[in-house]
Amino acid sequence: MLALPPKVTDRAFERLAEINEGGVPRCLRVAVEGGGCSGFQYDIRLDEAPEADDLVIEQGGQRVLIDPVSLPFLQDAVIDFTDELIGARFVIQNPNASSSCGCGTSFSM
Repeated sequence: MLALPPKVTDRAFERLAEINEGGVPRCLRVAVEGGGCSGFQYDIRLDEAPEADDLVIEQGGQRVLIDPVSLPFLQDAVIDFTDELIGARFVIQNPNASSSCGCGTSFSM
């Protein structure tokens, strides 16, 4: 089965555009690191520019970056933005995760 890179929703790109409005445009970096309550955790942050080996997903001048080490953990995932009572944040819907923590940033495979 062919593994697909993560998809970034229009809502996530729109929120990134709002964050960048009127300032120096920054990229959204999505990475997977060891640790967290379930074995792995997402690191979602703003970054200045892509590294040479990053996957760059671009729409409307906004860029999402994923490093090559994190990419296998994020295959077929969806990067989205949600605005709920518990807060507004970027979220990842990851079909590779066998379980996730209530915090939403930690998962296991």
